[in-house]
Amino acid sequence: MAVPSSKLPLKAIPGDYGVPYFGAIKDRLDYFWLQGEEQFYRSRMAKYNSTVFRVNMPPGPPISEHPQVICLLDQKSFPILFDVSKVEKKDVFTGTYMPSVSFTSGYRVCSYLDPSEERHTKLKQWCFEVIAMNGRNFLPEFHKSIEESMVLWETSLAKGEKTSVSDEVKQFAFNFLMRAVCHHDPAAPGEYSLGRNGGPYATAWANPQLAPIAGQTGLPHVVEELVLHTVPLPSALVKKNYDALYNFIKNYATEALDRAEAMGIERNDATANLLFFLCFNAYGGFNIFFPLITILISSCGPELMHDLHDEVTKAVAATDGKVTLQSIENMPLVKSVVYEAFRFKPPVPYQYGKAKFDFTIENHENSFEVKKGEMLYGYQPIVMHDPKVFSDPDQFLPRRFMGPDGEKLIKYIFWSNGYETDKPTTANKQCAGKDLVVTMARAFVAEMFLRYKEYTLTMEGAGNATKVFFSDLKK
Repeated sequence: MAVPSSKLPLKAIPGDYGVPYFGAIKDRLDYFWLQGEEQFYRSRMAKYNSTVFRVNMPPGPPISEHPQVICLLDQKSFPILFDVSKVEKKDVFTGTYMPSVSFTSGYRVCSYLDPSEERHTKLKQWCFEVIAMNGRNFLPEFHKSIEESMVLWETSLAKGEKTSVSDEVKQFAFNFLMRAVCHHDPAAPGEYSLGRNGGPYATAWANPQLAPIAGQTGLPHVVEELVLHTVPLPSALVKKNYDALYNFIKNYATEALDRAEAMGIERNDATANLLFFLCFNAYGGFNIFFPLITILISSCGPELMHDLHDEVTKAVAATDGKVTLQSIENMPLVKSVVYEAFRFKPPVPYQYGKAKFDFTIENHENSFEVKKGEMLYGYQPIVMHDPKVFSDPDQFLPRRFMGPDGEKLIKYIFWSNGYETDKPTTANKQCAGKDLVVTMARAFVAEMFLRYKEYTLTMEGAGNATKVFFSDLKK
């Protein structure tokens, strides 16, 4: 029996999985349709009076044969998911199921590997080197790409047309990543040109892999349940999209791929991993986060926007009017706004890990025994709203992380599969591009408020089908 690590009362984990097969189906229907994601968790927290409980996680059968998890919804229990000495991270990137490797040229890419696997060490070290090799490119290419989209936004508004934040994020996020790492413009003419299809291709390729856990796509509920949550979608549906992305990277990311081969990584393996790293991890995260932070800033009204504009313009005055690493470090409000957005609605909401042996976990009130082989799961949007750590957790407070007390709270942001103050290594599963992602998020806010003093938004649709539009941009 595992020995409790503290004097907290040792209690049995509440909750159950219901009747085999049918219990998982019931939980899936609750999750997507009868309760919705947020209420699904909160109703069980209230029922069991606990932030730790047993439940089935979508998609459940037949896509995942073992959907049973121990759910962790507080800041004290959740970090066990970072401890790879206690939990295995093999094939749990998307949860209790794993998409077919046919989506990635037959390779299990780095995100699905456990740190104990030799390929993980090589591939993650290579990721670090790819980022370092191209470090000087990211901010200039980002500026160039977002400026192109800003011109299109302004041109559309002048014509009285819709100006889609969501669609243009697909363009500049994809373009800057490819230009920075592959050193080639994806829209440039040529045999492997992607035109303006690069971002949409990446989205189309990623969506079937996430379809089993996706809800509110805009389809009728019955169709969504039967088509997306009952059988996995085949990679053949997006083979054309994948091949176009693969061929672009294979032909233009030669510096990164040469480095992979020098490290003993087979070239096709490296190509599949670089595609996943750029088009799923990085692009997919930016595609979610940039529209989100645009919405959150807008919700605070003009005063915050004007303060951001003033801070950015003053900071770049010392760097020839450009957003640089130096100027970004002189924007404390921008930094706080970005971290508050990561806290308020993390772009990576789910984390999983399988217990390697028997041990105990703790929430704020009790300790619980976990058995070897049990799946642990955490839902960050609730964990990041833990009132034991964050005051007024359900309010977006843009200055939350400013000043000495605010800086201390940065540690408790977990979006990257680790404490924000930790560093990713080959021995852990923290996002290899953690620091780059935060820097580019801060650059996004800085570039927006260097050009604009204020904006207003309109939104269409709901859930994952929501689209964001600018209705006004003021310089």
